[in-house]
Amino acid sequence: MKIDIGISQKDRKAIAAGLSRLLADSYTLYLTTHNFHWNVTGPMFNTLHLMFETQYNELALAVDLIAERIRALGAPAPGTYSEFTKLASLKEPPAGLSAEEMIRHLVIGQETVVKTARSIFPLADQANDEPTADLLTQRMQQHEKTAWMLRSLLEN
Repeated sequence: MKIDIGISQKDRKAIAAGLSRLLADSYTLYLTTHNFHWNVTGPMFNTLHLMFETQYNELALAVDLIAERIRALGAPAPGTYSEFTKLASLKEPPAGLSAEEMIRHLVIGQETVVKTARSIFPLADQANDEPTADLLTQRMQQHEKTAWMLRSLLEN
């Protein structure tokens, strides 16, 4: 059945493509954060282990919301590693990072997701796609806050 939600097919397609990039970046950040949760070591182990767990759980919920918005716009949501690799601007971290290097990598990841979300916002705004604009605003707010908290751990 044809989708008739007041957003043109062309705009829905462009917004869904942007959200697919956001989904890929968010999933890559989720996987990286979960990896760091498992593999962090050092004097800050307990603090970082718990912090990373909170962050990857939040990201797990976020990727579902993003994928569902893509589907609501009438596009298929990417869901494989090969699709995410093609779409994501985030890259996998090298193995064997120290706790501090993990934090730095996650700050960059959080900020990258913010930039990806921000790049989609004009499309949603121009199409009067308030649900997507709301989702993007919430994601930017969460990632900016998380980046700030992670950066705070790096201050002396």
